[in-house]
Amino acid sequence: MVAATGLNPVIAQLDGSTRVYFIVGDPIAQVKSPAGVTRALQDRGRSAFVMPAHVAPADLPRWLAGISLARNVDGLIVTVPHKFACFGLCSASTDRAAFLRAVNVMRRRKDGSWFGDMFDGLGFVQAMRDLGCDPAGKKALLVGAGGAGTAIAHALVLADVDELSIHDQDDSRRSALAQRLTGMGRCAVTPGSRDPGGYDIVLNATPAGMKAGDALPLDAARLVPTMFVGCVITAPEITPLIAAARAKGCATMTGTHMFERVRDLMTDFLLAS
Repeated sequence: MVAATGLNPVIAQLDGSTRVYFIVGDPIAQVKSPAGVTRALQDRGRSAFVMPAHVAPADLPRWLAGISLARNVDGLIVTVPHKFACFGLCSASTDRAAFLRAVNVMRRRKDGSWFGDMFDGLGFVQAMRDLGCDPAGKKALLVGAGGAGTAIAHALVLADVDELSIHDQDDSRRSALAQRLTGMGRCAVTPGSRDPGGYDIVLNATPAGMKAGDALPLDAARLVPTMFVGCVITAPEITPLIAAARAKGCATMTGTHMFERVRDLMTDFLLAS
C-alpha cells in the first residue's frame, strides 16, 4: 500500500469510502469537468471523484443500468450528445429539465432512481452577467438548438431578451424549439441565420471550433465592436469565433466562463439531499 504522504491532495482522499460520479459523452476527451467538479466536491468536504466515460449513444441505456448497480455511484454529469437521451432515462426531473426535455446532471435518489436537471442555460446567462452583459432588452442571435443551445435559449427568454433568433442546421429542430419558446409568451422568437448583423448578443452553442479546420458557425465579417459574443466550447478556450470577435473589438465570453458557473450549480445539485 502506498502511503498518502507526498501524493496530490486530491488523490490522497481516494479510498474505499469514496463516492463516485461520472461524466458521460461521445467524445469525452475534450471535457474539463472531471477535475473541476472533483475539486468542487472535495472543497465541500465530500470524498468524491468524477470519472470520464466515453459511451456511444446506442450503449447509453445499458451503461447507465450497469453503473446503477454500484451503490457508491451518486451522480452523473451529461455532455454531448446524451442530454436529450438521459432525460428519458431519469425517473423524475425539475420543471426546467421537463420543459427542455434535456438534462446535464443527474442525482441518485435514496431509492436508486435518477433525478435530473439542466444548468447549461442558467450558468451561461449568469456568466454573461458576470462579464457585464445583461440580456434584458437585448436582441440576441443563438446558433445551435441542441442540448446546450436549447437550455441557453430558454434561459435567455427567462432573462427577458427583447427578441431571440435561433439558427440551426436542422430546420425542424430549430422550428420546434422556437415554437415552444414562443408559447411562453415572453418575447418574439424567430428563425435566424449565419448573419449576426443587427444583433446585440451573438452566441455559439454548436461544436464548431472544437476541431482544427472547423468552419466558423457564423459570418464573423459581420461582427461589430458593440456586440457581445459568447461560445460554449471549453477546449480550445479561445475558439476561432472568439478570436475573430476579439479582433473586431467585441466583448466576449468563452466556454470556460460558462463552465465555472455551471460547475457550481451542478455541485450544489449533486450534493442536495
